[in-house]
Amino acid sequence: MRDEDYEKESNDADVEDHIPREREQSLCPCKSRQSYALCCLPCHQGKARPETAVQLMRSRYSAYFFRLVDYLVETTHPDTREPGLRQSLEKIIHQANWSYLTILGVAQGGKDDKRGKVEFVADYYVDDEPCELHEVSRFKRYKGAWKYLDGKS
Repeated sequence: MRDEDYEKESNDADVEDHIPREREQSLCPCKSRQSYALCCLPCHQGKARPETAVQLMRSRYSAYFFRLVDYLVETTHPDTREPGLRQSLEKIIHQANWSYLTILGVAQGGKDDKRGKVEFVADYYVDDEPCELHEVSRFKRYKGAWKYLDGKS
């Protein structure tokens, strides 16, 4: 192997090693103003559960941002989880590039509530065209954990 090939291969490995750490240290895509490591990452890794409906909503937005299909399926309430949800998400998850989240309102959904609603606007791009999703999402606890029930745009 030539020296320049070794240097390039070594640099590629260094970049790969730093990307996850940089992601963890950067601000969370859910716009909580916290680092991803302190905000949504513990939920995505299964090390924590969202304590409120809005925390679940934010973690789901970040899951769309990072294309975490398993998390999106897992956090959908079984009463409304369609059998083909995973396959459907896998087909569309790479079509949108999520860019900004704004929480407009929250009704219930606290630590002691069983149901909650979150109104939000999520900006995204499809084929470089700006789009907007304005939704009121409903959340409901299932076996103690918050789950996404459904939403109306």
